[in-house]
Formats: sequence, C-alpha cells, structure tokens
Amino acid sequence: VSPAAERLRYILGEDDEPPNPTLFTEMDTLQHDGEEMEWKESARWIKFEEKVEEGGERWSKPHVSTLSLHSLFELRTCLQTGTVLLDLDGYSLPQIIDDVIDKQIEDGLLKPELREKISYVLLRKHRHQTKKPIHRSLADIGKSVSSNTSRSPIRSPATGAAFHRSTEDLRMRQSASYGRLRHAQSRSMNDISDTPSTDQLKNKFIKKIPKDAEASNVLVGEVEFLEKPFVAFVRLLQATMLGGVTEVPVPTRFLFILLGPAGKAKSYNEIGRAIATLMVDDLFSDVAYKARDREDLIAGIDEFLDEVIVLPPGEWDPNIRIEPPKKVPSAEKRKSVFSLNEVGQMNGTAGGAGAGGGGGGSDDGEMPEVHEIGEELTWTGRFCGGLYLDIKRKLPWFPSDFYEGFHIQSISAILFIYLGCITNAITFGGLLGDATENYQGVMESFLGTAMAGSMFCLFAGQPLIILSSTGPILIFEKLLFDFSKGNGIDYMEFRLWIGLHSALQCLILVATDASFIIKYITRFTEEGFSTLISFIFIYDAIKKMIGAFKYYPINSDFKPDYVTMYKCECIAPDPGEYISFSALDGEDEGNGEYNAINLTALDWTQLSKKECLKYGGSLVGKSCKFVPDLALMSFILFFGTYSMTLTLKKFKFSRYFPTKVRAFIADFSNVFSILFFCGVDACFGLDTPKLHIPSIIK
Repeated sequence: VSPAAERLRYILGEDDEPPNPTLFTEMDTLQHDGEEMEWKESARWIKFEEKVEEGGERWSKPHVSTLSLHSLFELRTCLQTGTVLLDLDGYSLPQIIDDVIDKQIEDGLLKPELREKISYVLLRKHRHQTKKPIHRSLADIGKSVSSNTSRSPIRSPATGAAFHRSTEDLRMRQSASYGRLRHAQSRSMNDISDTPSTDQLKNKFIKKIPKDAEASNVLVGEVEFLEKPFVAFVRLLQATMLGGVTEVPVPTRFLFILLGPAGKAKSYNEIGRAIATLMVDDLFSDVAYKARDREDLIAGIDEFLDEVIVLPPGEWDPNIRIEPPKKVPSAEKRKSVFSLNEVGQMNGTAGGAGAGGGGGGSDDGEMPEVHEIGEELTWTGRFCGGLYLDIKRKLPWFPSDFYEGFHIQSISAILFIYLGCITNAITFGGLLGDATENYQGVMESFLGTAMAGSMFCLFAGQPLIILSSTGPILIFEKLLFDFSKGNGIDYMEFRLWIGLHSALQCLILVATDASFIIKYITRFTEEGFSTLISFIFIYDAIKKMIGAFKYYPINSDFKPDYVTMYKCECIAPDPGEYISFSALDGEDEGNGEYNAINLTALDWTQLSKKECLKYGGSLVGKSCKFVPDLALMSFILFFGTYSMTLTLKKFKFSRYFPTKVRAFIADFSNVFSILFFCGVDACFGLDTPKLHIPSIIK
C-alpha cells in the first residue's frame, strides 16, 4: 500500500460520518479591458465540465474533463508551496482575502506593499454567463489579452523595444489605476455585492443543483505586478454565502486562488481546471472535506494520479470532447479500499471473492463483498460442507459479536430492534389470541420471540434482525385453527408437528447446501415480500388510528356557553327490581339479604358511572355519553412521534453541534421520540389506548 493510500485510509476510514454535500464548482478567470478588470466565468462543474463556448454566448454540453498530466503536477507543486487554510472562520469575501494575504505575508510569500493590489484584484466584480458583456464581447477581450501577452520571443531589436515600452505603459496605467482607487473615498474597494443578485436568484440552473449543495470557487488570472505566483487553498469552517461570487445562490465552502505573472494564462487555466475537476471527484472531495493539513490534500492528488489514464499525444484529438457515460460507475468501490470497516476486516481476511455465505464457498475461507454473496454461492458437494465453512469462517470473529455490542451505534440499533420486537410481539400476540381463542396469545408470542430470537442470534451470522410474527403468519394461524376446530383435531398438537416438520426441512436444506440456489433468485421476491409486510404495518397503524376516532369521537356538539345544562345523574331502579338484583347477587356470594339492605340504603347520587350500572341504576343527562378527546390526543402522540423521529434522523446532516453529537441524536432518534411522547402522555394523564403488557407469565 502506498504512503498516500495509507494516509487516506486513516482519514477516510470512519464510515459513521454523514455523506458530504454535492459540490458545485465554478472557475472564473481574470479579464483585462484597458484599465478595468473583472472576473469572468469560464467553466463550471457539477459532475462533468461545461465550458463557455467561443464567443461567450452559450454553454457547451457537459463532458468529461480532459487534463494534462503536467497541470496536475503543477497543481501539486502549488499546494506544496502555496498557502493552505483549513477550517477558516470566514463570513465575507473581504475578510477571507485579508486572512489569506496576512498568512502569505506572515510566511514570507508576499511582499507587504502588494497587499492592496492583491485585494483590489480579488475584489473585482464577477460577471457570470447569465450577464451580457458591459463593453465588448469575451472574444474581443481575449484577443486583446492575447495580443498584449502572447508575443513571439524571437523579434527584432526595434520590435522588442516597442514591446517593452507597451509593457511599461501597461504597468504604469495599472499602477495609476491602483493608486486612484486606493485613495478614492467615493468608491469601495469591494466591487462584489454581499447578497445574491436578481440574476442569480432567477437563474434556472439552480434546479440542476441538489438542494444542500455547497460551492467551490476557483479564481485564476495573470497580473503584471507579481514576480511569482500567489496561490491559496481555503476551506471554510461553515459554508458561507459570498454574494455575487458564484453563478447561483449556493454557499461557498472552498476557495482556490491562483494569480501569477503575465505570460502564462494558458498554464494557469489548466491548473484551475485541474483543481476544479478534482473538487467534483467523489474521492478527492471527501479528502478535501476531511483533510487535516496540507499533506492530506497532496496525498489525495497522489491517489488521483495513481488512477489517471494517460492518452499519448498525436494519437487522439484533444479538442474532441468525451461525452459522459450513460451509467456513471459507482464511487463506492474506490472508497471501500480506504474503509477501516470493510467486510473483509469484519468477517475474515479481506479481498476474497470466492467464498459465499450460507451454503457454499471455496476452500480458501475468504469472505466476499456483501453485494456479491448472492452471485458467488457455489455448491460444496459435501454433507454440511457449507455449514462447516460458515463455522470455520465465523468462529474467530464470534467474540467480537458480543463486545462490539457495547459500541454506541450498536446500542442504538439494539434498542431500536428491542422496541420493534416488543411492540410487534404485543400487537400480533393480541391478534393471534383473538384468532386462536387464546391458545396463542401475547405471552406465547413473547416467549416464542425471545427463545427463537436468542437461538438465532447466538448461532446465525446476522444478529441484527427483527424476528416476530407478521401478517402472513397471522393468516396462516387463523386458517390452521379453523381447520383444526372444524375437523376435531387438537390445535396445539397439530401446531407442534408443523413446527417439527419445518425444522426438519431447514436441517435438510442446510445439510445439502441447498442455499446456493439463491444465486438464481432475483431480489424481486424479497422486495415484494418486504413491500407486503411494510403495507401491512402501515395499514394496521392507520386502521387503529381511524378506529380510535370511531370509539372516542370528537365532541363537536360541545358548547361552552351551555355548560350549565350539561349534567349526568344516577337514577335508582324501581323497588321491585332490587329483589331480582339481590337474588342474582346472593346466588353468587351467598348473602343476598345483606346486599338488598345496602341497595335500599345507597345514596345513588354519589355513585360512579361503573357502580351505578353495576347496581342496576340508569344514567340520565346530556353529558352521560361524554368521552374526552382521546382520539385527538392519540393522533397528536402518533403523528408527533413519527415527525420527531424523522426530524431527529435528518439532524445528522444539520450544521448544529459537533459531528459525534449529531450522529448520537440521529442514532437514538426512535428511542428519544418514543420516550418523549410517552412522557407527554403521562403528563396529561389521559386514558389513551395503549398496548397492555402482561404482568405475569401465565
């Protein structure tokens, strides 16, 4: 492994980090028009490059960037010798530029007397492709620049003298311009607006950029007053809106500046294209976000160079633009090389592709990538051969399944699965009890889930899975119970034999390595079944919510002004009914006379609703059928838990708190939401519908 790859593995190895935002990259070049200067947008990248066509009136089609190898090496040198500021706390472009210049002067890379000239150049206004040229077209400006700077080195003494005079005149005009603008009080040095312009806000190109994208701005140009290049790479602590710098109103996270002596405009442009292409590369953009110092960025370039394919000159036309592929290759394969938690390191030696999970594999004992397991399963041809290979492969990593369970993310997954299992067991346990006349109820569902789940987690390769009854199982048990009852068969005995038969089938399938057949089965079956289960759970939740509104209707007829008319009284039954009630009660408790005397002496106005109905009284009044708005409260708890869970899940990608705190909140979003709204329910003390857990094993 190369030193660059080793360094990248260290900084990119953490898989629990949130994905980085998509980067929109824009390259602006410095244009001269006499004494005036401005930055003109020349290219942009989301994934592929788009150039401003000659004439400056339209964009080219997106195409794959073709870079010269020399420009990549020059870029590497620029990052080695220039200024690199990582996590700069910047809030405006003038402040960022001041910090960059201060760092350059501090490191001895820039003369202090050039401070204001550099600031003046970098704070010129930016003209984007949406705007028309102010004085003349980009082609004319390009011609004038090329005519002034791209002279032949072989010339006569007279021509050479004339060239030097024109160069001196240009320098004098620029110096006079700098002097006038530096001391003029009526004009600010900053030509860039602090807020996005109307053209930026109306730019339809924003629709092509993802919502949470960030920008990287590349500024390249040549000036007469510099003797050596001015190079700076800046990563801001937080993405900041820099007004009119970017074509679209997207906050800037990265800034690359390259100003150099006159005469090398083409070289500067190629270096700018190189860094812009790197910034939209999936691997290098991750490096740029996570780099701790200059060496990490250089390692990212080195790794990029390792994967670059060079086309020999003379055998192809550099002006031909390569169209983007119809299917862009996934960057995950490139990134997986640098992952510390890749499959090979978790489950055995890395890099294997011959062994499969479950029923088959080669004899080398290597683990394939997770996404290749279905494709790599092979039949071993030996009795329990696949089981033997599974045990051999898994045994060295078996202890880690337990002590890694104390990792904070494992704990969040365990709590989530516990809640998923227990609520499922109670819900379907109650439904099973109704379907089987309580031969299988909540307690049986609890014990079955606990015992089968424990055995599965101890001996299977995947402990993080929800095991419980589902909709199809409920239907099967209902039909089986009806069949047993209709044919005079003992349901429990019949159910036992079905379970033993299922277990025998599983053992035969394992012993004969039959699981390799799964390589011929598509994901459609699994996804179809998963969709069915998901719809059953969603339907069940909505059905219960609608049922709550039927059982506890909202009191829409309640009028606060008529509260004096709402009352409910308990009316005693006729005296002749006491005897029948006493006889019934005496038949149960053997003391009918005692109860009859008590009923006669009862104060019926002081009885509760339940007591009144128990002793044969009747309820009279408009408020007797009143029920609190429990359905509305249940809906608030239901929708609140769901909304809070989604919000906390997305909190991982917000800009508040450190990364570890955000990840912790996102991991425990389900637990926090459930606990919070259980607390809300307890505070109100309403008798909302709840899952009733048995208090004894019975």
